[in-house]
Amino acid sequence: MSAMSMSATLGGVVGVRRGRVRQHDAMSRGARSIRASRAPMVARKGRAGVQIRAAIESRPERKKQASGSFDLDDVAAPGSTFSEMAATGKSAAPVSVIAQQAELDVSAAFEETGSPLSTGTGTAKMGLRGIKANRTNIGALLGCDREQCDVSTAALPRLQRLDKGNKYPVLFYAPEMEPLAQQIAGEDVCGSSVELGSIDWRTFPDGFPNLFVNDAYGVRDRHVAFLASFHSPEVIFEQLSVIYSLPKMFVASFTLILPFFPTGTSERVEREGEIATAVTLARILSNIPPSRGGPCSTLIFDIHALQERFYFGDNILPCFESGIPLLLNRLTQCDDADNIVIAYPDEGAWKRFHGFFKGMEEVVCTKVRQGDKRLVKLKEGEPAGRHVIIVDDLVQSGGTLIECQKLLSRLGAVKVSAYVTHGVFPGNSWKKFCSGGGGQGFYKFFLTDSCPGTAEAVRGTEPFEILSLARPIAEALHV
Repeated sequence: MSAMSMSATLGGVVGVRRGRVRQHDAMSRGARSIRASRAPMVARKGRAGVQIRAAIESRPERKKQASGSFDLDDVAAPGSTFSEMAATGKSAAPVSVIAQQAELDVSAAFEETGSPLSTGTGTAKMGLRGIKANRTNIGALLGCDREQCDVSTAALPRLQRLDKGNKYPVLFYAPEMEPLAQQIAGEDVCGSSVELGSIDWRTFPDGFPNLFVNDAYGVRDRHVAFLASFHSPEVIFEQLSVIYSLPKMFVASFTLILPFFPTGTSERVEREGEIATAVTLARILSNIPPSRGGPCSTLIFDIHALQERFYFGDNILPCFESGIPLLLNRLTQCDDADNIVIAYPDEGAWKRFHGFFKGMEEVVCTKVRQGDKRLVKLKEGEPAGRHVIIVDDLVQSGGTLIECQKLLSRLGAVKVSAYVTHGVFPGNSWKKFCSGGGGQGFYKFFLTDSCPGTAEAVRGTEPFEILSLARPIAEALHV
């Protein structure tokens, strides 16, 4: 008959090993409390039978404890239980008493078939302070097989074992990004799709994050990604805590998906004393720990200024993508696709995006200062009689876009639409573009779901239309 060994730390980790049953104390040897230093219980099979003994080393007055033993010959029937054998045999004390002295709370379920001492499935529970001890078959304990043993504690939840044969990554996500994560998981790329991981996002009474990655063991040797949203400074710390922890979980590789780099507009210093927070955030991300596969990869869409790539250090691999291909695909579906002109609100936007619209007519606006006001004027191009699409990387209050729309309409544009990759819209400033807020004369307002709060708020509201980043993200994650 094979012997079973079980090692358990009552605070958390449970391991199963053939040959012995051993419970390891996770606390220091010098602990002065029985609670701090759990007494080890050893059950082993000898030639003459089974000996169960408990030793308490945490309190001096309890260092010497009785140990109970009994021989297999003393078992009256195969169905005899621990408590019966300890009470009727030659043991110095019943097993339940020894367990109570040791303050043990051990739970094990097991089953062995074909063993002469086994009667089926048994459960052993031994505990302190009146915890009722369930009886278990001695044959079930001695004859259980490792694959048939289910050992768990409250500190070790049931783990979801992810499919390690799948080369597609496991995608964790911030709570605000769940709708986008679900869409990414629904995308089929080359016959495979993303698996979604699970994180418990809780807070302690003092407001600091209380986080738990549910699939910590299941993600080992898997490619892992995290879909982040730094839309507010309040959520950055808790997400960074997860981002810094996932690469250390023995994952094959780690990718951070940050669709919107929020401090991108603060990328330069124009006078002494200003702080370029884009540099600060880039440095924080550059210190993400490496995974087994190497440095962290980061996916960012339409960062405000391309030179910000040089703010990142050598310990991170930033990949800069754009949402413009989504717009180009959408424009081909317009009834007046052959009458569309691309407009830019300033020279910076033209430098940033004009390479995407080769072969298309363009209109370039410029900002000029007149007293305390900044006015938008036409620099080049002809908008008259055309459907003009204003293109920029992001929108805040929308003041510049509104001024551009007024200018282009005065110059004869039959339709004026707008596209931004990141609809920030602080203070619900998007409402001024709706019909109830004046409409501002926009035929369509295209934006992506990089800012989850805005995407949720404007979905289904005219003139807004969401172009989802789900497909390009899914393709970028394909290994």
